[in-house]
Order: sequence, then C-alpha cells, then structure tokens
Amino acid sequence: MSRATGLRAAPSLIASDVDGTLLDDQNRVSPATVETITDAARAGVDLVLATGRPPRWIAQVTDQLAVPEDLVELRPGGSLVRYAVCANGAIIYDVENDRILSAAELDVPRLRKLIEIVETTLPQAGLAAERAGASAHDAATRPFVATAGYEHAWLNPDHEVVDDVDLADAPAVKLLARAPQMRSEDMAQLLIPVVGDLAEVTFSTSNGLIELAVPDTHKASGLVRLAELTGLPTDAVVAFGDMPNDVEMLRWASHGVAMAHGHPDAIAAADEVAPTNNDDGVAHVLRRFF
Repeated sequence: MSRATGLRAAPSLIASDVDGTLLDDQNRVSPATVETITDAARAGVDLVLATGRPPRWIAQVTDQLAVPEDLVELRPGGSLVRYAVCANGAIIYDVENDRILSAAELDVPRLRKLIEIVETTLPQAGLAAERAGASAHDAATRPFVATAGYEHAWLNPDHEVVDDVDLADAPAVKLLARAPQMRSEDMAQLLIPVVGDLAEVTFSTSNGLIELAVPDTHKASGLVRLAELTGLPTDAVVAFGDMPNDVEMLRWASHGVAMAHGHPDAIAAADEVAPTNNDDGVAHVLRRFF
C-alpha cells in the first residue's frame, strides 16, 4: 500500500509529538483526545510520546492520561502511556518503570567541538546541555546545565548555571543554542553548513532555539530503537507532529499527520493535515479507527 492512500485499517502504533500537537495551548490533553487514546488502548494499541521534552517533563503529560479501571491490568503503571521517545529521539524512556532504556549521547570531544562551532557562528547565542541519567529524576546527574548567557525558551526551574568548561564536562543528548533575537530558521541556516555531519540540527520552536544531537538522531530513529528494545509494532504507524523536529517521523510513519497550524516543513512531510491542537486534531484522525 502506498503512503498516499493512508491507513485502511487501525494503526498498530500511535506516535505523537506533545507540545503543539497532543497538548492544547493551555498544556492540556483534551477530553476528546483522552477518550480516543483510551479506546485505542482498549484495542491494544499503544500511544508513544515522541517529543523534544526530557523524561522529567513527561509526567506533566502522562498524568493527564490516567488508566480507567477496566485497563488497570493492561497498564499497571497508572498511565495509558508506557513509553516515550524523548529529546528528539535521543532518549528512549520506559514511563511505566521510570527507566532510561537507551541514550544517544554526544561524547565530550564532539560536544566541545560543537560548542566551538556555535560560539564562532552564533556568538550572540547562549548555550545549554541536556543530559540523560538513569531515570527521569536521577539525583546523580545534573540534567540541564547552561551558561550564564542562556535565556530559556520555556520555564525551566531545574536549570543550573555553569561556566563554558563545565558545559562539556560530561556527555549530553542535546546541545541547545538560544538567540531570542533571531528566528530558529535563520539560526539553522547558518549552523547546518558548518556543523556538517558532526551533529543532527533541528528546532521545535521558531523563537531562536536550535538543538544539536548525535548524527541521524531524530524521532523516527528513536521510534525504531524503541521497537527494537520493546517489540512494539511498526508495521502500521500513525504519527502526529507540527514542527521541523517532527519531519523525519512524519515521513517514516505509515501515515504522517501534521497539524493545521504547523510549520510548512512539517506540513510538506505529512500525508494529511489535521485540525489544530486546540481543535482536537489528534482525536479527529484517531476517531476513524477507534
């Protein structure tokens, strides 16, 4: 079956971006979306969160997808979501057991080289590094370290300020560059040619934030790795997203769905455009099957 025809039967797996896709603009999973995901779980189909978020921010989503009484044995972890692909595919997270199953990390020499490239190419940008650890709240790992000049694109209460040397004193799943006076698109255009094959470059917001990861690490590669580790099926995947960091996943899925408000790159990569995240776009598509 060609991708253009879409899925003719229910998907075997659902993969969804979180911010701007599964969540509305008030960071809520709508009742209609909860209902369709619950019905999918009753049919034995998993929802995997595929997000730029780190594992420590996943509970904000999974707590809204509580397991109803009739599914407690099937989902003993308390949430309808068992797994998440985090950090744009770099981290495979077992939600049910609060365990990091896999992490694709930039080693220290590569991280230092990338910092040098970013500082030369975008001298106005502040830098930060996201680290994996063994669980969502691993006390032995400093999860998010940033230079003094880094301005967050979102509220990040667990951020720790370090100097430039300490930023690269341990492997990281992501190096983040933030220049709020620029567009992310413009930052990427400057960085991609000079970064070359040293890192995967992407962005999930247009307000001056670029994320660099291990080459060929993205949400699609993360979903493939998750399937290898857990046996989840990938023969008929429906995937939802709205930004450039969703492009590879939307192309890889059996049926890729972009949100109507999405970035042009995401819409171009998709097989279908759904209503916005504020208009139950995910539920609108899933209702065909569940």
